[in-house]
Amino acid sequence: MKLLIALVLCGPLLAACTTNDQSLQPIPGSITYGGQPRLKLTLSPPGTRLPHHFVNQWGQDVYETYIIQPDRSLKLVSREEITRPF
Repeated sequence: MKLLIALVLCGPLLAACTTNDQSLQPIPGSITYGGQPRLKLTLSPPGTRLPHHFVNQWGQDVYETYIIQPDRSLKLVSREEITRPF
């Protein structure tokens, strides 16, 4: 009986402990779409912000910001999509 009560009380708490990775995923046109670039950024120090602008398949301007990681990979940290006026 005590086990059943413990499960009923702890079940919802354990269900709330799931990890939900909210990080941005690359889209077509992103620098890291299809994997990290082969070229390593050796001249820029880790922590450097790298802006990137492209137009997506719907004609929207997309502005992304990456941060160079200590292993010289790029981490996508922000994205803004702006619809062009007609």
